[in-house]
Amino acid sequence: MRAAIGILLLLVLVAVILLFIFSTTPVVTLPASLKAIGQATPVTVSISDPHGVRRAAAYIEQNGERYKLADVEHPSKPFSWGRNAPVETLRFTAGAKSTPQLKDGGARLIIEAVSNDFRGKTGASIRDVTVATQPVKVSVDSDQHYLYVGMADLVTYNVSGYATASGVRVGDETFRGWPMPGGKPGEFSLFAFGWDMPLNTVPAVYATGPGGDEAHGEMVIRFPKKEQPKYRVRDLEIDDKFMQKVVNELDPNGSGDMVGRFVRINSEMRKANNQTLADLRTKTEPRFLWSQPFQQQPNTKVEANFADVRNYIYHGKKIDQQTHLGYDLSSTQHVGVQASNDGRVVYAGPLGIYGDCIVVDHGYGLQTIYGHLSEIDVHEGDTVKRGQVMGKSGVTGMAGGDHIHFSMQLEGVQIDPKEWWDAHWIRDHIARRVELPGFAG
Repeated sequence: MRAAIGILLLLVLVAVILLFIFSTTPVVTLPASLKAIGQATPVTVSISDPHGVRRAAAYIEQNGERYKLADVEHPSKPFSWGRNAPVETLRFTAGAKSTPQLKDGGARLIIEAVSNDFRGKTGASIRDVTVATQPVKVSVDSDQHYLYVGMADLVTYNVSGYATASGVRVGDETFRGWPMPGGKPGEFSLFAFGWDMPLNTVPAVYATGPGGDEAHGEMVIRFPKKEQPKYRVRDLEIDDKFMQKVVNELDPNGSGDMVGRFVRINSEMRKANNQTLADLRTKTEPRFLWSQPFQQQPNTKVEANFADVRNYIYHGKKIDQQTHLGYDLSSTQHVGVQASNDGRVVYAGPLGIYGDCIVVDHGYGLQTIYGHLSEIDVHEGDTVKRGQVMGKSGVTGMAGGDHIHFSMQLEGVQIDPKEWWDAHWIRDHIARRVELPGFAG
């Protein structure tokens, strides 16, 4: 009997030791974007622990005082062996509306969570935040902004109050705001009026407060309708040789008939490739990397314009229609492809319909794209100078002959490059409004 009791006590002791050893500490994660608290700022906290959470609470501290924001409890399970508890989500609202004792200035947001296991260890996350009780406001420059579809412009503005984000909205597109260069007061935004944006769309400057409240400012906008670009519609004859070249290069392991595969490449792959380009907006420098007008590839002939609508004709039948978002520039075969301006390479490699492709960032979301190359002589991260040869032209991707596909994008929205080749336009629309170091156009 003593032996049995001894074994039982030993097993209990081992179980207690194991429960102690395998107890865990909750991991509390606050959103990285949470830096300020307004009148009523929604907060979502993620709490992960293999054994689940027994209790979670949120507090805000200011001037030596602590105020409770949320408190959640679950039934205690100290002897639970389960290790697959789902992630706990703690949601609450923080701000002066629910905690009127808060004042404008610094504070600390504290989240604590207790593991639902034997030891009940506490995990915490602490974040310094700014309390901003006053609503955000925005005032916009008085310049007249002449907009053309497919083009870009720059607006300056001032924000009062604490803004978590600001910039320009054009329809469903958002363009970031940036601090004025040179340490000057105010902010600015480079924005585009997309090639397919309806003319009745009104761009607006916005600023968002920490509680999600927004202020808006109107620009003085003119749409010179008589001068709006007229995009061409062109029939592009596709022969068997070109179709086979494209399909074999871009869909070597595909199945189905040639026409169907070609159309999928021209539509679905094109869409995916353009999304890859748009996503490069996150790889931009918060400064101007250039000071001279952009240059068209020297000694080239324009074979296709920006936003040409192409009807793809095969054996007398239209099989597809797509919009060509760039210029096709032809010269001699395998001509050296020059950087249109100073910048930093953010992409260098194959990109579907664009073939071997280079993307150069010029700062503040402005990027140039060079496609159909036969050779790439730069790498991602390289700094390039205006006129520097980065590779050679070719026929990769959906190119029917040796040329360079050149295009530009602003915050991922492809735009017409021709204004950026014009020193007069850059002076009037960019350098007159913000400091562009070294510009002498």
